[in-house]
Amino acid sequence: MSEMLWAFGRASGIIALVLFTVTLLLGIVTRSGRPLPGLPRFSVSLVHRNASLLAVVFLVLHVGTLLFDSYAKLNPVDLVLPFVGAFKPFWQGLGTVAFDLVIAVVVTGLLRSRIGHRAFRFVHWFTYAMWPIAVLHGIGNGTNGLDRWFLVLAIGSTVIVGAAIIWRLSAGYLETSAARRSSVMERKAVR
Repeated sequence: MSEMLWAFGRASGIIALVLFTVTLLLGIVTRSGRPLPGLPRFSVSLVHRNASLLAVVFLVLHVGTLLFDSYAKLNPVDLVLPFVGAFKPFWQGLGTVAFDLVIAVVVTGLLRSRIGHRAFRFVHWFTYAMWPIAVLHGIGNGTNGLDRWFLVLAIGSTVIVGAAIIWRLSAGYLETSAARRSSVMERKAVR
């Protein structure tokens, strides 16, 4: 049973990381107000939201499974307090920091209408910190963290996310309030 939990914990962590990568990329595209080939602008936002929810589900499966795995030796405190775990405390602590940041983003997303758009956006910027922390956690704490295939996945994801961030920060990003308003209007029309 323990090997099955361990394998499922590993797989769900890798899937969560891939989904968070996709979510980060879609978030950048969503904010630009541009469509993706074959998708209208409002659909990019919906796919971003659904991918992020799926990523959170796999993250919860990853953490929940490892809570019951005798090899990982996680306890509930390890989920909220970083760097206190029994197994590779530094690398596990990075996972805890990333997990805590995801929880903050999810909670503010759920409370968005109550806390306001400005507070939501401020906390949402933490996804730019969460993602590389999660990648480092996967490399340092993951069973396959130093395997060639995982390093290729991590490096490839980093290159793609880095390029998207550079694009986001460049003058060519062309985020406009008109594009955002148009996207909001399209979403309202669908509902």
